[in-house]
Formats: sequence, structure tokens, C-alpha cells
Amino acid sequence: MGMVKVRATPKGAWWRRAGNRASGGALLLAVVLALCPAAAMAKGVYLSREEFLTQAFGGTAPTPQILWLSAPLKDAAAGILGHPFAQMRVRYWRHGDRTAWVLDEIGKTHPITIGVVVERGAVAVIRVLEFRESRGEEVRLPFFTDQFVGAGLHAGDERALDRGIDGITGATLSVRAMQRVARLALFFHTRALRPISAPGDVE
Repeated sequence: MGMVKVRATPKGAWWRRAGNRASGGALLLAVVLALCPAAAMAKGVYLSREEFLTQAFGGTAPTPQILWLSAPLKDAAAGILGHPFAQMRVRYWRHGDRTAWVLDEIGKTHPITIGVVVERGAVAVIRVLEFRESRGEEVRLPFFTDQFVGAGLHAGDERALDRGIDGITGATLSVRAMQRVARLALFFHTRALRPISAPGDVE
């Protein structure tokens, strides 16, 4: 019967192999994280509606009111958005001539929840409350949102802002969604501040 030779494992070889496996696993994890950081970081709730309203009015939010949308108002909203506006009414909050709106608009494939405060016919605050897309979350950052502060509707076209808004590379659709919501909030603000007697606008 022949002898079976057993090769001795060199001292430290087992630890080197274990270390190599651990290093390989860490490298794989790093590669995976590098490939999908945007998807992991972009989505999220950045501000609740209650927090947004508390900040908008410096404390307790006023009682919500309703803007009822007549057929002409729905048509105007569709013209601003570039697609039909399905809601029959819109909730908003008002104190004096300061109003707050929480609206959803599609970026690429998912809705972005955006809060807008309008005062004296101009944007006072615009914030991203919830972002559901896999990329383009930069629209929530102050370097972008600060551009809207003081913006109103163009004197000759209620579907346009009276100033240009710089875009963000890789976030074009989210930028456009923010612009549409800003215009819509400004438009709704003008209708909400009309006298109650204005037919079909406010109830």
C-alpha cells in the first residue's frame, strides 16, 4: 500500500488566503456602492408637510383652505404643466397674502413632492419635501432653489416665470418639474387671493 503524501501548509498561508478573501469581498462591496450611490442617496423624505408649513408660517400653520378648479382653471393648469391636471380642488394654507402649496409633479417617472410659499406675487420659499427618482436630487439644494426666490409670473405670459433658472447637468427633468410647480403655485396664488365672488375659482 502506497504512502499518501500530505503537503504541509506554509506558515501564515492560511491567514494570507483568508485576508485575500476578505479584501476581495471589501473590494466587491466598494464597487457595488460606487456603481449605485445615486439610487441609494437620491430618494428620501427631506421634510414633512407639517414641518414645511411650520417653517412657512413661523409656527402653527393656518387652517387649510380649498381652491376649487373650474374648467378654465384646469385648462390653465394643464397649459402650465404641459399635461392634464386631474384634481378638482387644491388644498392650500394662507395668512394674509402669504400662501403655501404642496404639489406633486413627475420628474422622469416618479412624482416629486414640492412645497412652495408665495408672498406678494413672488416665490418666497421652494423646497423639495420628498424625492422618489433615482437621480436629480440636487434640485433640493439651496444653490438651485435660491434662484426661485423673488420670481413671479411673466407679465405677458402666466405660463412663464419672469426670470431664467439655471439647470443642473444630469437633473434636467427634475429641474423642469420644479419650474412647473413654481409657475403653478404662483398661478394658483393669484386665483386664491381673488374675492370669493369670483365665479368658479374659489369656494
